[in-house]
Amino acid sequence: MTNDRSRCLIGFVAALFMASAAGGAFVSAAIPKKDAWYTQHYMIMQEFERKLYRDLSDAGRLGFQELFWAHRTAEARGKFTARMDYIMKNFKPENRNQPWNTDRGRVYILNGAPASVDYDQNVSFNAQLMMPGQSSDQASRSGEDLGANRAEIWIYPYDQFFIKYTFAFVQPSQWKITQTSGNRYMGELETFNRKVTFGVVDEAAYRQALDGLERRKK
Repeated sequence: MTNDRSRCLIGFVAALFMASAAGGAFVSAAIPKKDAWYTQHYMIMQEFERKLYRDLSDAGRLGFQELFWAHRTAEARGKFTARMDYIMKNFKPENRNQPWNTDRGRVYILNGAPASVDYDQNVSFNAQLMMPGQSSDQASRSGEDLGANRAEIWIYPYDQFFIKYTFAFVQPSQWKITQTSGNRYMGELETFNRKVTFGVVDEAAYRQALDGLERRKK
């Protein structure tokens, strides 16, 4: 009976991992990894900024980085700095070189601290989420000891709704975002934070300044 229960729990958390890989809020292949500034700011950038940045020369990108904050408020930059400080202190076990470039880090940069966090408790160590092909014997609680929590659920109020991001633990020290039902307003929350919380003060003047940046030679 105990073995059956463990197999069921393992199947459940494996399904969470597959849901994350198939339809999570972030597609890892689309997220940059080499340019540290870009990886830090990617989540708060609007789509036209991402597209332009990819087309710029090295000199053009340096100019973009200066213009990016010159055309935003000091309050917005202060929020970004405070969130990055939190990420550096709390998410390093997941990615020592770029702790902001993790699923929880990206959500935190864009949305800030959740209003509340729920925990889905794991009643069996063998049921902890494992990478495909990893046996329960190979799993160990190294790095970030998470008290056998199987999932974290970050909750953000938006208008009269509650937006939920669910993160499942993957051995040895990662939290992977999973697809959560009932989040039809998640995109609206994220767009609000990009355009309002981290929005440009004068978009017309900003775009005009960006037009003068050097593009890459094709």
